[in-house]
Amino acid sequence: MQDTINRYMTYSKNINIEKRMPDQNAQQWKLEVAAMAQKVELLEGYKRKLLGESLGSCSMFELHEMESQLEKSLRNIRGRKYHMLVEQIAELRDRERTLTEENFVLRNKAECSLQLNENRETVENDVNDGEDIEVETELFIGRPGSRRQCKINA
Repeated sequence: MQDTINRYMTYSKNINIEKRMPDQNAQQWKLEVAAMAQKVELLEGYKRKLLGESLGSCSMFELHEMESQLEKSLRNIRGRKYHMLVEQIAELRDRERTLTEENFVLRNKAECSLQLNENRETVENDVNDGEDIEVETELFIGRPGSRRQCKINA
């Protein structure tokens, strides 16, 4: 019988504690909501002032502080913008260099291909003339002193 009474007492205590907890939590949440609503209102007022609205109630000191804050923000924005432009210019220069190199390689290939076609035509004309000539030449393409070359076997 004593065990049953103890279980009843324990059970009833747990129920009372559980009933009190939601009330305490609700009270705490209400206080937190009120504090957050007040913070939101202050931030919205500050935002309106930064946007140039509701400035009639501002003192000279507040106006000077907002002006300083806006100037500091502008410096940060301009600095970030400048940094992004410098990065973009560097990327474009790298891309230009890569494309110039590819263009140079393709131009050399095209010139070598033209030379090969001209030499084949010459060899075919010579073969058609009845002469069997095998010629190996080295053709240098480009500015004098450059090391680019095409090897042509005819």
